[in-house]
Amino acid sequence: MIVHVYAGHKKASVVSIPRDTMVPRPECRTLDGKVSPAVKRAQFNDAYSVGGAVCAVKTVEAMTGIRMDHYLEVDFAGFQKLIDKLGGVEVTTTKRIRDPYSHLDLPAGSHRLDGEQSLGLVRTRHGVGDGSDLGRIKLQQAFIKALIDQVKSVGLFTNPAKLYGIADTATKALTTDSDLASVNKLLSFANGLKGIGSSDMHMTTLPVGADLLDKNRVAPLPQAKQVWQALHDDKPIPESALKGGEGTKTDADGVVK
Repeated sequence: MIVHVYAGHKKASVVSIPRDTMVPRPECRTLDGKVSPAVKRAQFNDAYSVGGAVCAVKTVEAMTGIRMDHYLEVDFAGFQKLIDKLGGVEVTTTKRIRDPYSHLDLPAGSHRLDGEQSLGLVRTRHGVGDGSDLGRIKLQQAFIKALIDQVKSVGLFTNPAKLYGIADTATKALTTDSDLASVNKLLSFANGLKGIGSSDMHMTTLPVGADLLDKNRVAPLPQAKQVWQALHDDKPIPESALKGGEGTKTDADGVVK
């Protein structure tokens, strides 16, 4: 997910990049110190496999033309710890979600998800819609909005002790760039975002269509350039840039609120 915070820190746009999007990958140093040459076609998540966070960021910057100021990564265990530290996250499901692969079984209704259940939700593919990554992205986006609401509801930013405790947990659970790699730096960063509520965050998916060379993969549509230009210019993403993308509307829309 690429997160753009607009000037004034009152609104943000989030663009999810499907993991199976075919993109050019720049030259990267591999995790064992070797050099992996640039390739014209690679699956997006291959960048992380090849060279970790540094290669992933380089690939995003190459495809967007935008410098990424910060990087945040959370693993499964860290994700669970953060959610449990927050006291869980409340969501409402409009239909049953049952996915044996992510070990999630939620009936329709309201739920307070603990860390393990939350992890199951954001990993779910087979329990909603057609089982594609595009549907899973919709669940992840809905969960993040619910997570922001939870942060607001527990008064995290009005309780310094509680905020410090969360930041302390986060520094152990997150992998970040060096500018965020301490409790105080993470606190300062979080305080800069406290004015953004879930309704102020525009969630969207990179406009993609079927890849011409592999029907099981997707490729950015021409209008993706409008998305990146809008973020570069600190402007809202125009609706015209999102029309026609396979991830704009999925069977998973509205399943989690």
